Amino acid sequence: MELLGSKAGVLEGKFHYGTAFGGDKVCDLSEDLVKHGFNYLGKDFVTSGITGEPLEAYIFFGPIYYQKLKHMVLDKMHARAKGPRAVLTRQPTEGRSRDGGLRLGEMERDCLIGYGASMLLLERLMISSDAFEVDVCGECGLLGYSGWCEFCKSSRHVSTLKMPYACKLLFQELQSMNIVPRLSLKRYNEV
Repeated sequence: MELLGSKAGVLEGKFHYGTAFGGDKVCDLSEDLVKHGFNYLGKDFVTSGITGEPLEAYIFFGPIYYQKLKHMVLDKMHARAKGPRAVLTRQPTEGRSRDGGLRLGEMERDCLIGYGASMLLLERLMISSDAFEVDVCGECGLLGYSGWCEFCKSSRHVSTLKMPYACKLLFQELQSMNIVPRLSLKRYNEV
């Protein structure tokens, strides 16, 4: 519609209203093109700029309005190796202005799960984000502290493992609401 309208507008020296909500119709624009000796559909034969021979095809072309966007790559690019973290969750801050981390959202996570890229998921969602070492009692499954289980009053079955700090925070918030999540630990050869 815009190409037809601009081609007919150049030939007649007037503007054409080319939205879907009204204005000039395609058949009227096409008839204006025919009056000036052009194809009804706006297609024309063109000559190859390399060989100088006419191309064996009708090509739909015409003048069209382009406007340059002010968004530039240099203004948008962002990378980070280390930087500030949020105090509560210990995860990287958000946003380029605050030197934040690159976000891996739910859809990206689902895509990586679909591809079976488990090591990339581990690296992006825990190691590069908020990996934290916690002590877990193998007997009762509760979080311990400094190799000691406060529930069992023992350090015999306490193991250290890595988990996201946000996960540890969730367990502690659930415990504060009297909901007790318990972790079931197994060795690699027992799985």
